[in-house]
Amino acid sequence: MAVVQKGAISFGLVYIPVNLYTATQDSDISFNQLHKTDKSRIRYKKVCAHCGKEVEAKDIVRGFQYAKDQYVVITDEEIEKIKTEKDKTITIMSFTALDEISPVYYDRAYHVVPQKGGGKALELLRRAMLKTKRAALGRTVLGNSEKLLVIIPREDGMLIQTLLYQDDIKEIPVAYEKPKVSEAELAMAEKLIEGMEEKFEPEKYKDEFQEKLKALIDDKIAGKAVEKPKEEKPGKIIDLMEALKASIKNTDLQKPAQKVARPKAAKPKKRA
Repeated sequence: MAVVQKGAISFGLVYIPVNLYTATQDSDISFNQLHKTDKSRIRYKKVCAHCGKEVEAKDIVRGFQYAKDQYVVITDEEIEKIKTEKDKTITIMSFTALDEISPVYYDRAYHVVPQKGGGKALELLRRAMLKTKRAALGRTVLGNSEKLLVIIPREDGMLIQTLLYQDDIKEIPVAYEKPKVSEAELAMAEKLIEGMEEKFEPEKYKDEFQEKLKALIDDKIAGKAVEKPKEEKPGKIIDLMEALKASIKNTDLQKPAQKVARPKAAKPKKRA
């Protein structure tokens, strides 16, 4: 796996050399675009707007338009040249409780791996953050922009999650009223939530629709007709309390039966 960025984490006078690696990947099935008539691949050509000729990737540069039809060319080398060591350093600005950060701000995730000589300092930071139940807010330059980020300690390492800025967040598009709920309804909803509570185990979850999609592809390759599966339509319950009661009952039925611990039989006393 390629290193996304080599840099360091700094807080106070502590300097920890680290590498960042991407922590996620896209595992979805991908499709190609085909010509409907003969099923040939559709390919896109990059064409110069001035001369009309196709342009190869090696002949394409990046430009910023500062006036109508006027561009200044900026190269990757020039962007890297203006970056200082401070820009490449992940500077911790403060520590905060993780639940203080709304998930709407989360962007991309990266694994943090220490470079040679940085292992002990990174482990000290990780353990201290775990013990105090804190995450770290920081900033660094990634690519062409400065990123706000949060450093999250985990049992198996450290994770960096880049954050969106406030200006990047859209407001709720439609205002809606929050109807009143009764104490009885609230208590029933809490009971349902408690009944469905379980530890998060990510390995238990799979993209079931991707499995259906793979089966569809296999059927099409084999020349089989695509059939719509039978669906069980849930019964509509209009009354909210009745819906909650039915949900709790259904949850209780799905729970595995708990084994009742039987008291151990008393050992017979030895006769003298």
